Order: sequence, then C-alpha cells, then structure tokens
Amino acid sequence: MRRTIKLFTLTAAIALFAASAFAQVKECNEENKAAWYQTFLDNFRKEPPQQKIAYDAAKQYLTSCPEDPNDQQYKYMKEKFVIPYEAMQAGANTGKQFEDAIKNNKYAEQVRIGKLVVASDPDNVKVYIIMGVAGLNDPSVLPDSAQYAKKAIELIETGKPFAPLFEGNRDKVLANLNYTIAKATIKSSPAEAIPVLLKVARYESEWKKSWQVYYDLATAYKEGPRAKLTDEYKTKIAPDGTETPESKLVLANLNQMIDRQIDALARAVAFSDAEHKKAITDELTELYKYRNKSDAGLAELIASAPSKPLPEMPAPITSLPSTTTGGSPSGNNGASQPGTTSGAKPAGNTGPTGTATGTQTTKTGGAKPAATPTPKPPRRSNHRRG
Repeated sequence: MRRTIKLFTLTAAIALFAASAFAQVKECNEENKAAWYQTFLDNFRKEPPQQKIAYDAAKQYLTSCPEDPNDQQYKYMKEKFVIPYEAMQAGANTGKQFEDAIKNNKYAEQVRIGKLVVASDPDNVKVYIIMGVAGLNDPSVLPDSAQYAKKAIELIETGKPFAPLFEGNRDKVLANLNYTIAKATIKSSPAEAIPVLLKVARYESEWKKSWQVYYDLATAYKEGPRAKLTDEYKTKIAPDGTETPESKLVLANLNQMIDRQIDALARAVAFSDAEHKKAITDELTELYKYRNKSDAGLAELIASAPSKPLPEMPAPITSLPSTTTGGSPSGNNGASQPGTTSGAKPAGNTGPTGTATGTQTTKTGGAKPAATPTPKPPRRSNHRRG
C-alpha cells in the first residue's frame, strides 16, 4: 500500500512538473518570443525550407501572444507565412479528397468537394468538367452538375486547356457537358432541351450513336412543342369540331413536330441495343401508323435514318399555301381537305395525320401512341481522365 501511495505521489509530481513546464513554454515573454521567432526564421530560410518546423514555431508565437499592431514579428509570421501555409495545407487535403472521390466513382462527393476546390481556384476547368459530368452518373446531383457544366463550357470556349480529360478531345467533353445540361432541363423545360440535344448528337463523340440521346430528343419534342401545339389546336377548332383557318395553321406546325419525333425515334431504334429495341420500335410503329395511316416505308425510314442529316428544330409555319384544287372544304362528313391523308384530330398528347401543310375536318378520335417506354440509360464514367 505504501509503495502504491509513493508511486501515485511521484506520478502526480511529474504531471505537475510537466504542466508547469508546458505553461512556462507557452508564456508570452520576450525570451520565448525571441526563441520562437528565431526558430521560425532559421527554418523558413533554410534550403530547402523546413516549413513544418517553421509553422510550429510561428503558431506557438501566434497562439501564445495576443495580437499587437506594433509587433512586426507577429504580423510578418501571420500574413507572410501562417495564413498562406494553412491555406496550402487545406487545399492539399481537399485535392486529395477530390481525387479519392474520382477514383471511387463517388459522384455526389465529386460535386461537394469540387465546390471547395473551385472556391479557391475559380478557373480550374478540369474540376468544373468533372463536376459537370457527374450528373450523368448520379441524377441526385444533376441540377448542380448542370450549372458547373455551363461554367466548364464557358471556360473551354475561352481556350482553357483541359487535357488529359477525355483524351483532350474537345468534341467529347462538350458533348458530355451539353448532355448533362439537357438531362437537367428536359423534364422542366423540354423545348429548351431540344437545341442542346441536337448539339450533343452532332458532336463527334460516343453520344452520336447513342439510342438514349435520340430517345431523349423524341421525348423533348413530344413533351415540349408537340404538347403545347396540341393544347393550342383544341382552342382553335370550331365549337362543332370542324376546322377553322387558325386550327389548320396550328395543325401544320403540329405535324412538323410529330415528324421530328418520328425521325428521332427512328434513330433511337437504329442505334438501340437488344434490351430496348422492341419497346422503342413499338412506340415508333404506333406513332408512325397514326401519322401516315400505314406502316409502309417504316423499315426503310429506320434503315436510312442514321445516314441522313439530323433535322433542325422546324421553323414555325406562319401561313398556309392557297389551295387551287376544286371543291370546298368539307364539313363534318369525315372527308379530308385537299392535299391531306384522312385521319383523326389530336387527342390528348397524340398527333393528327396528314402532311405538314395539310388540313382536316373530321371529329373522330385517333389512336393514342403506345405508352412511352422507360429504358434506363447505360451507366457511364465519362468524367474520368483518359
């Protein structure tokens, strides 16, 4: 028992001595200040500099002594070394975390940590690119990813280098960045997504032959301008269901959009894989037959679509050509106007038959296109450096 008490007393004495010595070391007096500052200077000026030792000495000075505007040593160490050193260390740690997020395909982390990187390095186009394509792999970060994609495009267009990402291929990186923007836009503003998707499909990249891009384009036509024109068409027909000059003009524009949707679906079928081909083909077939009253020519359309130039968003038709064919527009007897194929008016979000400049007079409802398939896009890791 006595031995135990003696050991306890000795341990307590040592601890007290250590605490006293530690307190003495931290005391802000002229002797300690001079020692800390000299240690800082000696290691700061060494070749190569011993930055960790210099930092520890400077930090000891700064934490032990109150800031004094007249203390030039304090000011010099803080502004010229401690602040830049801590920023550098923080940046190095953030950079390491960012690299780990890329290596481990943690897309949400890439966006979260990437924000910290660009906060101190706002022109780092490579980081913006990585954040800008993360949304193609993780829909949860798509809104943020799209904003960074826009910034990356802006920097690339000003000439900022981005190699080795995407093997330094400008078309590849711009295709991916624009696809992120289109994906983020297509649900809320499908009409705005159309020109972006057209860009994606025209860049020389893997997306040029991707069924998903063309399926997205078909969806954008359907949910954007086609849906809008269908609603407008309903307000332009006469109360008895017959055509009016205004409804005929809307119908001509509506038919253009349906034709663009058919073209995009044909390309999607041509490039689709075995898993998705049937669903997209069924949707295309039903819409094509609805528009043309027959599936004649559909196989040829699918076969030739990839080799044809991708059509632009159609310009609005502002007036219809005058008709010189004999006979007057029919009323409600089911006959079509001159220059049209007979068919139904739009029902819901479906499209009427006829040519781009055709008109119709029937009130019968048309077949509704098949339900939109919901194939999942293939997972890609396009953001990786290559």
